[in-house]
Amino acid sequence: MSTGRVRTKKKSSATVYDSAPTTSIESPPVRSSVRQVKRKTETEDEEDPSEKKYKKCEKAGCSAPCPVCFASAAERCARNGYTSRWYHLSCGEHFCNECFDHYYRSHKDGYEKYAKWKRIWTGNGKSEPSLKAFMADQQLPYWVQCTKPECGKWRQLTKEFQLTSGFAASYRCGMKLNNIVKTEGPDQCSLPEDMRVAEVSDHWWHSMLIIPPLLKDSPAAPLLSAYYPDCVGMSPSCTSTRRLPPSSNSMKIQNSKSPPNVTVSWMCQYFQPFYQPNECGKALCVRPDVMELDELYEFPEYSRDPTMYLALRNLILALWHTDCKKVLTPKKCAQHIIVRGLVRIRCVQEMERILYFMTRKGLVNTGVLSIDPDGPLLPKDHKKSVVVVGSGPAGLAAARQLHNFGMKVVVLEARDRIGGRVWDDKALGVTVGKGAQIVNGCINNPISLMCEQLGIKMHKLGEKCDLIQEGGRITDPVVDKRMDFHFNAILDVVAEWRKNKTQLQDVPLGEKIEEIYKAFIQESGIQFSELEEKVLQFHISNLEYACGSNLKQVSSLYWDHNEFFAQFAGDHTLLTAGYSTLITKLAEGLDIRLNMPVQSIDYSGEEIETVTANGALFRSQKVLISVPLALLQKGYIQFIPQLPEKKLKAINSLGAGIIEKIALKFPYRFWDNKIQGADFFGHIPPNCEKRGLFGVFYDMDPQGNQSVLMSVITGDSATLIREMDDKQVADECMIVLRELFKEQEVPDPLMYFVTRWSKDLWSQMAYSFVKTGGSGEAYDVLAEDVHGKVFFAGEATNRHFPQTVTGAYLSGVREASKIVAF
Repeated sequence: MSTGRVRTKKKSSATVYDSAPTTSIESPPVRSSVRQVKRKTETEDEEDPSEKKYKKCEKAGCSAPCPVCFASAAERCARNGYTSRWYHLSCGEHFCNECFDHYYRSHKDGYEKYAKWKRIWTGNGKSEPSLKAFMADQQLPYWVQCTKPECGKWRQLTKEFQLTSGFAASYRCGMKLNNIVKTEGPDQCSLPEDMRVAEVSDHWWHSMLIIPPLLKDSPAAPLLSAYYPDCVGMSPSCTSTRRLPPSSNSMKIQNSKSPPNVTVSWMCQYFQPFYQPNECGKALCVRPDVMELDELYEFPEYSRDPTMYLALRNLILALWHTDCKKVLTPKKCAQHIIVRGLVRIRCVQEMERILYFMTRKGLVNTGVLSIDPDGPLLPKDHKKSVVVVGSGPAGLAAARQLHNFGMKVVVLEARDRIGGRVWDDKALGVTVGKGAQIVNGCINNPISLMCEQLGIKMHKLGEKCDLIQEGGRITDPVVDKRMDFHFNAILDVVAEWRKNKTQLQDVPLGEKIEEIYKAFIQESGIQFSELEEKVLQFHISNLEYACGSNLKQVSSLYWDHNEFFAQFAGDHTLLTAGYSTLITKLAEGLDIRLNMPVQSIDYSGEEIETVTANGALFRSQKVLISVPLALLQKGYIQFIPQLPEKKLKAINSLGAGIIEKIALKFPYRFWDNKIQGADFFGHIPPNCEKRGLFGVFYDMDPQGNQSVLMSVITGDSATLIREMDDKQVADECMIVLRELFKEQEVPDPLMYFVTRWSKDLWSQMAYSFVKTGGSGEAYDVLAEDVHGKVFFAGEATNRHFPQTVTGAYLSGVREASKIVAF
């Protein structure tokens, strides 16, 4: 073949092979003629072997002084002898030019094997199917670690051996294909480890890799079938990573009204940890082909080539969502890392770092897992002590995480019970949440995770909601749909108006809605009927329920600030077992001190001193505040020194919303025939003054065994009932129910209760909202720590998911991660 050089009379055979690398890998292989082969043989006979110079590795900086060919494929393989060129895969793994030709030249015996692999790779993957990729994917030997605790040495398997997760999980030094350990001769574990293994741990070793590791048979493969395998850290040559045809995949996405749902039979339907191509806007979802910002910050070494990180992160997420009831350990992950070559050792080492990072962030090994105190989730011995103020979902989430990380945690609770604004009542025969009980969007929701861990079933809420008028008539769905359209059109105008507006130009949302509504009536000439006006008031009352306040206090600019972030998708469900079931499990094994209202927190010294109303003193390195926003606004806790002005301003720019509930138990289910199996029904208010009074009624027993209804009181109506006793509120509710079911007899309730969150000393609110003149940024400011000592959690510190138990829980997980990182 031509190399552009003048051939001398005496030329070694190495020169012929040395020209191979200069030829493009994608160009047709050049055949060697019989004449060339004959001439080469003759010159070889004439050469003195002592004149040949040993070739070093082609890769600059390679630490291998004398490369050895791992392939041994060609008949004339150089092994550890002379070759015209050594091809580098890693420091310690090379193949000779003769083995290169064995697979690359079309007249050689190995060419068909390479060509077959290349066809599969090209049809399934995106990267170029080079010969180096082939050697790394098909020819490198596997390495496996001895599982004996006292050994742990890495051993190289023979090239023909196909590693499986089962074999990796049980391997002992000297083990053969039939899982029999060699007993003759010396103890196999006493044999020294290959010297190349020690080099793999060096920081520079990864930078010398030519081909990034692509895992075989990754547990993530079934969830990532819509991606090119090599773009998400998996080998395109495996049957488990065969990609879906792009046309059919895009067809599915385009024809689906909801985001594509890629699940597998052995995984909870609400677990969708990975975005699918062209999908967005789903909370707690990751792109399997891209590193997140916090991942890049933690692992900057993968910024240029994230393949290894993505492969391991995706594997960890898939394993966790496969079985979230058990702690995901490095040992369990390691056995599923199937990749040829020394790089498997590095992958196992890196996997531990990535697993601990994801555990600290609350992405895996979270929820209601019970951890052995002698075996914390993080390897570092954390000596910090933390005081958590408040035992609501946020405080308990943080305390559970920190406890599982191995830190000393004490929880101080002012009440004589845990749970905060999560408080379930079972006196009516079913569980009724005095606080939260509905899960809004179950996909990837940590509440779904905890329910899966505990084996709790949630009831999916149906979409049917008949609007019943006083007088008993069910509103025509066409009227409801029309007024819902007009109401959302008004909100669209609000969204358009607020563009380029500053906080100083903010106005109350209620006033803005009224202004736009009047302008629409005047300009369009449309006159709504009396019924349509009432239906519009129903939709306004629903918005007041969502905001937790009369709309005259809510910001027009930022009332829906969290909608700019991905929210939880999927079913809305009723947690029939109650949130208290999860709260109780979260609190299990924690040091919780009840009846301990915190009076002051002095963080001026090296140690933080927390003093309770009864004089008890607790010293710690960190303190986490998870009390309701209203208590911070009213200064129930004295901070020494005072909190920064920026934080105080943020605290006061948010509103403390009020929602009350009433639940009634009846002798029988008088509503069944009318609502026909719906989970809830609406009440059309008689006028705007009463629009928040029992706007929606929920059937609290979907199984139909108990006769319990629950309703909400929102907006100005929440203030209206403040001075009424429980019987007066129940009487008002019965008047409404008898109007809604006027065609039949409605029995008196057997039992009932009315919540009083506005009067609850340690809550004084339901959930937060942005007041007029405030901003969604206040949630972020409130979440900021003070001098790395005082931390804050709670729904009012979660800008993405405020007003929810989910948001409160995630804020606790977030703060635990920050505390352990300091």
